[in-house]
Parts: sequence; structure tokens; C-alpha cells
Amino acid sequence: MTGWMRAAPRWAVALVCVIAAVLVLVGGVAHLADLVRHGLRPYAWAPAWLNLYWTALTVLDPLAALLLLRGMRRGLDLACAILLTDLAANWYAVYGIQHSGLAAEPGLQRLTAFALLVLVAAPFLRKHLPYGGSGGLGGRRALGGRPGQEP
Repeated sequence: MTGWMRAAPRWAVALVCVIAAVLVLVGGVAHLADLVRHGLRPYAWAPAWLNLYWTALTVLDPLAALLLLRGMRRGLDLACAILLTDLAANWYAVYGIQHSGLAAEPGLQRLTAFALLVLVAAPFLRKHLPYGGSGGLGGRRALGGRPGQEP
């Protein structure tokens, strides 16, 4: 049943990684823009710990994007961790602080859809990405083979 997943073409894996990297980077740029416009506490309505978390994403988002673009498993793992925690933080902010709902928050709708896409695709993508170091999507290990194994 999952044979097609292991045999996914390199270009498909690379395309998903590039799309995820670009969208994660968009999030980082949005947080950076908020910092530039509003200072070190860009979300005055949010508690300090949420401001600190979202401010940290100005560094973590580009790092995850860079690692994803290099075709590294660490980038996918970091992106998943960021998306899980960012989704939890945003849902808390919307429901717990602003007393709003998903229907009234298009940003939360987009974040939820993107997070679900990445989190569902992650187990399949991980099989095609190297553990770390160099190699990226072009290395034999990234293609599911063992070192020294011919295609």
C-alpha cells in the first residue's frame, strides 16, 4: 500500500520541501515585520510568554526554511515542531485570550491548513531526507538507498 510513497520521485519531495520552506519563511517575515513595526512586544494584547515565543520565530522560521531547502530531515523536524507549537499558541490566543473562533480568523484557518499539510506529509517526506550533514535531496540516502548502493 505504501510502496508508491517510498518510490516518490525526487522532484516531488523537493517540491513539497520548497513549498513548505517558502510558507515557513513567510511566517518568519510576518513576525519580523511585526517586530519592526511594534517593537519587542509586538502583540500588546498577548502575555509576555506568547510575545517571546512569536518573537523567537523570527529566527526559528528562517532556520527551518534553510534546512528544508537544503533537503535535510532536521529542517522538516524543526518545521513540524514550529507548526505544532505555533498552532497551539495561536489557537490559545484566539480562543483563550481573544474569545474568537476559527470562522472569524482567516489567519488561523491558513495556519491550520498549512500545519495539517506539513504534519500529514512529514512521515512520507522523512523517508527521503538524510539524517543530517550534507547530501540533501541529491544524496543516495535522501533517495531511500543505503550508502554505496547503486540506483
